[in-house]
Amino acid sequence: MSNRRPILPETVRFYRAEVSRVAELRPGFRRVTVSSEELSAFDHLGFDHWFRLFLPHPDQTEWRLPTATSKLWYAQWLATPARQRPHCANYTVADFRPTERELDIDVVLHRRPSGELEGRVAQWAASADLGDRVALLDEGLLFNPPSDTSAVVLAGDESALPALAGILLNLESGTAGHAVLEVPTRADVRELPHPAGLDVQWVVRDECDPAATPGAAALAALTAVIERAPLDPAHTYAFLVGESRLATEGRRRLVRQGLPKDRITFCGFWKSPSADRRRASAAH
Repeated sequence: MSNRRPILPETVRFYRAEVSRVAELRPGFRRVTVSSEELSAFDHLGFDHWFRLFLPHPDQTEWRLPTATSKLWYAQWLATPARQRPHCANYTVADFRPTERELDIDVVLHRRPSGELEGRVAQWAASADLGDRVALLDEGLLFNPPSDTSAVVLAGDESALPALAGILLNLESGTAGHAVLEVPTRADVRELPHPAGLDVQWVVRDECDPAATPGAAALAALTAVIERAPLDPAHTYAFLVGESRLATEGRRRLVRQGLPKDRITFCGFWKSPSADRRRASAAH
């Protein structure tokens, strides 16, 4: 994570909700819509507004939420007996409709080489039924550019699409810069509203190297962008999220190009098992 502080919601609280709709967005994406009366109090901040998603494990008939909304929630969650502890994962608000009290969650359907779904949330999204219960803990924004920012550098893989789409939509119209978005297939590319002076570059993984670790193609494209055009270190802000190596190595390369660390937000949303296997193989 960067030295920049996140923007916290005015009121930090849990929201209980139920699945009200499920739809396939793209071949590897599922949109799960949740709704409840409690969401009428949800203050959507736009950009990359994120939350902790709590949902039961397949064998759980009863699950218990933490009572604290401060940092103590994590200790309470860990202390909850395994038979009652829900799964917890971090997700971005894909869309929010306050009058309908509906919140959309876009889930990447990660799969193992065998084709089996990987990860509890992907499994849940693929089989979610209407009425299934979830809970959300509001966490606010990671995206927090300095007030003098006039250009941005954005990069992420498919897990970052909701965050980057929200940021592109909410940027001021005069913002310049470059966004690199990596997706698995050409069918996953879509139109995203963005400022006219900002270049959006889609990188399609199966047209580069289908066997590559997710995020590797985006990292290569990001590197080419920052080496081709000098950054204005006084007015540029970078936001790098997605697979762990894309975020951390992208930050290193930006720093080497002169961008101050306090003008970079980076966060590894997940770590690819294939990246770990490659590192282990290289070590031997």
